Amino acid sequence: MTKPVRRAGVIGAGVMGSGIMAHFANAGVDVVMLDIVPPGLSEEEKKNPANRNRFSEGGLKGALKAKPAAFFHKNYAKRVTVGNLEDDIDLLKGCDLVIEAIIENVDIKRSLFEKLENTLDEGTIVASNTSGLRIADMLEGRGDSFRKNFLVMHFFNPVRYMKLLELVAGEETDPMVMHRMKLFGENQLGKGIVIGKDTPNFVGNRIGCYSMSLTMNEMLNANLTPEDVDAITGPPMGHPKSASYRTADMVGLDTFKHVSDNCYAALPNDPERDVFKLPEFMNVMVEKKLLGNKTRGGFYKKTKEGIQTFDPVELEYRAKGGDEEIKKFCKSLKGSPAARVKALVENDGPAGKFAWTVLSRTLAYSANKIPEITDSVEAVDDAMKWGYNWDLGPFETWDAIGFKAAYDRMKADGLSLPASIDKMAESGAESFYTDDGRVYDLVTGEYEARDIDPRNATLTIMRRGEAAVFQNRGTEAWDLGDGILGLTFTTKANSIDDTVVGGLSQAVDIAERDFRALVIYNEGDHFCVGANLFAVVMAAQQKAWDQLRGTISGLQGALQRTKYSTIPVVAAPFGMTVGGGFEVCLGADAIQAASETYVGLVEVGVGLLPGGAGNMNMLWRALEGIPDGTDVDTLPFVSRTFQNIAMARVATGAGEAREFGYFRKTDGISLDKARLLTEATSRAIGMAEAGYHPPPRRSYRLPGESGIATLEMMIDSLQAGGYASEHDALIARKVAHVLCGGPSGHAHEVTEEQMLELEREAFISLCGEPKSQERMQHMLTTNKPLRN
Repeated sequence: MTKPVRRAGVIGAGVMGSGIMAHFANAGVDVVMLDIVPPGLSEEEKKNPANRNRFSEGGLKGALKAKPAAFFHKNYAKRVTVGNLEDDIDLLKGCDLVIEAIIENVDIKRSLFEKLENTLDEGTIVASNTSGLRIADMLEGRGDSFRKNFLVMHFFNPVRYMKLLELVAGEETDPMVMHRMKLFGENQLGKGIVIGKDTPNFVGNRIGCYSMSLTMNEMLNANLTPEDVDAITGPPMGHPKSASYRTADMVGLDTFKHVSDNCYAALPNDPERDVFKLPEFMNVMVEKKLLGNKTRGGFYKKTKEGIQTFDPVELEYRAKGGDEEIKKFCKSLKGSPAARVKALVENDGPAGKFAWTVLSRTLAYSANKIPEITDSVEAVDDAMKWGYNWDLGPFETWDAIGFKAAYDRMKADGLSLPASIDKMAESGAESFYTDDGRVYDLVTGEYEARDIDPRNATLTIMRRGEAAVFQNRGTEAWDLGDGILGLTFTTKANSIDDTVVGGLSQAVDIAERDFRALVIYNEGDHFCVGANLFAVVMAAQQKAWDQLRGTISGLQGALQRTKYSTIPVVAAPFGMTVGGGFEVCLGADAIQAASETYVGLVEVGVGLLPGGAGNMNMLWRALEGIPDGTDVDTLPFVSRTFQNIAMARVATGAGEAREFGYFRKTDGISLDKARLLTEATSRAIGMAEAGYHPPPRRSYRLPGESGIATLEMMIDSLQAGGYASEHDALIARKVAHVLCGGPSGHAHEVTEEQMLELEREAFISLCGEPKSQERMQHMLTTNKPLRN
């Protein structure tokens, strides 16, 4: 039962079904997606397969157009076959897994499962993406074998981006089926698995919906506004910046109301049932179709006059406002999520009082739902972190406040807590989680070892020794074990400055002497946002050209050093990996990227071109597949590279980066970012053990003046059409000059040293342009590009 899923069926081509289909394809699974034949077709229309497959075809097209993108790249859609349930149900034969994401109607699901039972191969696993129907009700009339191979697989939307996958077994589900789907979810899909129980809305939506509904109901009691609540319930509470009402707008008020209404209807015996009864202003907004982003207006709405807020008392829009003192206090909270939430609830002002009211009741509710919805406090925490993007789950939040202090305060407030929590307090326990890897089990009343996947390792976990092997102001190099040296940037936003350049060279020297491979792995929200722009613009304004030339030469040299080191160098990018951050990756032997890595050379946006060997290495990467001695016109490769750089084309994921040629086809993709460091380290070990040798230096025949002339025609056309400003055109001509190997009357062989010199001089010349300096200053002050 550890057999991988190679072929899967998805039934239902709506938002969830098409999202599941796309992510299965992203993970390398062949997919059959079926939906019903559209009702109301004429007899003539029914003869056309395109009409009969309209729903499934529409789901595929919708996924291809989705924003954010559902597929890693449109080519992944080639793994998908579409059809309809009347003509093509036999296509599901041979599938390892079939999952349905159809309408939440138990009779319709029963009818579908009857068809599947009569069609599928023996042993095919069948799953439902339901969030509200009970397994026993859906399986009425099904046989033993079907029941044994059935479970709930509840994905969160958008499927590609949300880590949480809840697995729920029925009474007769084979444990090995659960095990196989857990492995499939973790290893192939990159999901975080939470095992829930067959209760309404399972784990994530049960706790998340309770918390959001409580927040909305308590807002008016506290005489607060949506702006006040969002200031409190965002980062200060360890929650996303979208907080409460912006999150509701993103999810859709109708969707949130459906989930909340389902809880209210399905939980007649829940003591907190009334919390799920949404306030009247929510019902008014849904009736008026003020559903959030999908209708261009929910709690917040963009207008020509600025952002407006829906007033829950007056039931109409007004100018965005809120209590300035609450905003000021909430912005003053600094430090880790744990430190922020502790300071928040200890505040005796309106922000602290509201936060405590919502948090304390959410913590109490979470404790009271164990073991009803799941057996583990860790499962609840994981569900909220992976499904709602909380920094801390409810029980981690409780630990941050202080278990005993929060317990005493809740007791004083008269909140109902389960006997398991009373027992924990009486035992003298100080926290749910311990530093030695244990977690308190509310079912057994004992601390148990946490089930931690060893692949989910951070730098803090993997590094050996008490001190870094090497460090300066901008980098640290740590022994990661197995002969691997790990280099990490410690600058703000992991930006590149002189200390990082020095650290790169020093790390290679140490790795070549004392280790067998080097991994470049950063921590934070993004791998690297590029060079320290402030230092560049200051040097440019001071006309310190020799200093700039030295800086650029140093970066180029450091990245050439990584590229031709005697040991393998692996870069592990994630998040924003742009400009110099991407150039660091281009200088590595191999890349192990998180699937959500956004990568490109974007320097033109600040009036420059790549200065860390990015022009050369991106072009070389495009040309490296050409066999030696082949008489090939390199202009098409130069032209594509030119467009990528001059238009600052960013790949919206590692899969797309491979299709763009930014990453090699052999570079790895980690679908679960938590495993990025261990997978990058494994790649480095494999390269070292396979007998690594550095690549030879390359030179290529580039088009020279004829290529420059061709690209300048493209530039002139863009400028004439209003797509490029005069300064855009100037920068683009500099890029063309470099990529074509400089001015020469004919195609000529160009070495790496020549390319780097062209890049250096073009970079320095652009630094001297007043409009480039304006772009740099504008980015520094507004964090937005300037078109001048």
